[in-house]
Amino acid sequence: MATDKPVIVYGASGYTGRLICEYLREYGIPFLAAGRDFNRVNEAVSAVPGIDTVEHEVIEVEHSTEALTEAFRGAKVVLNTVGPFARWGHEVVQACLRIGAHYTDTNGEQNWMIDAEERYGTEFAAQQLVLTPGLAQMYTIGEIAANLCLETPGLDTLDIEVFWKGYPTVASTNTILTNAAFAKAYYLEQNEYVEWPADAGVYEVVVPGRHELCLALPWGGTSHPLWFKNDPRVANARALGGVFDRALMQGVPQIVTGALELMEGKSTDEKYRIIDDQSAAVRSEMPPRENPRINTSLDSVHASGPLGRAHCVIHGNCNYKQTALLNAHVTSHLLQDRPKRTGFASGCQAFGHRELLGTLRAFGLVLEPILEVHR
Repeated sequence: MATDKPVIVYGASGYTGRLICEYLREYGIPFLAAGRDFNRVNEAVSAVPGIDTVEHEVIEVEHSTEALTEAFRGAKVVLNTVGPFARWGHEVVQACLRIGAHYTDTNGEQNWMIDAEERYGTEFAAQQLVLTPGLAQMYTIGEIAANLCLETPGLDTLDIEVFWKGYPTVASTNTILTNAAFAKAYYLEQNEYVEWPADAGVYEVVVPGRHELCLALPWGGTSHPLWFKNDPRVANARALGGVFDRALMQGVPQIVTGALELMEGKSTDEKYRIIDDQSAAVRSEMPPRENPRINTSLDSVHASGPLGRAHCVIHGNCNYKQTALLNAHVTSHLLQDRPKRTGFASGCQAFGHRELLGTLRAFGLVLEPILEVHR
């Protein structure tokens, strides 16, 4: 049976999914909250402040292309938060193609994005639909900062850094282990993907505004090399990310190594079971609600060229709220206007980096960017 709601939030029982519902309420956009467990979804959505002021519905749906197609039919936009996306994303994207809906997700999995572009990008473009994976604070804010730097011509190399104060969700922990078990991480060098060394460990990096060094990881390579691979302005792009908690960052490689040892010689199904068990052991509960005094974020981009330099820093808070607001913003755009680009496209490519920045600023989630240019 077709829904009369224009927007689907799939995975609404999760941390990010619930926040997306909050911002859709603020935009006054009716939505269908969907997940595999009705009670969990209903409990999460019912906890949204003022939820009775926006038209919404909660449903339980089986995770299959057929079931999702029938449940989502009639919607114009599907916001997917069910990860890891290389494991669970295909059915959702396929359902979007069948019903003619735009698609976004919050992933950080290069293998999923490469596969999604190759398998579905052309079909989405043919239907004038946008396929935007990786619409999230950890990727989109750095992309905004990079595009601000690239407004200065002659810069072709991006050195990107993403940091935040907080804790990974259950899904984020699962994604980290899934990436380590099944995927390689790449950076961009002269418009070609180059694999990050598998045994490189953590990197010490300088973070603007701090005296001590911080620790960072390739974090699955991030979305940035993919977005800029086909950008004629850019030849090189590397991204590192981390949390400000040094002890937590030191522990990540140990957790990954331990999980990989348990998975050695196991079948794919057994590996996923181990990943699920290990993720639950690391973080089995939903993180506490973000506090803007504590949960801060920082995105720093150095852009360079043969005879030019630019540096952009964007300070913010509540990175999960930033992710949720970005998804609500693009939903509002898509319900009223066409995207700037169809097919496989980043948030900035499809909706404009200054437009996304303006919304984040309007809701008080980021400061005015600090941009320095030297030519």
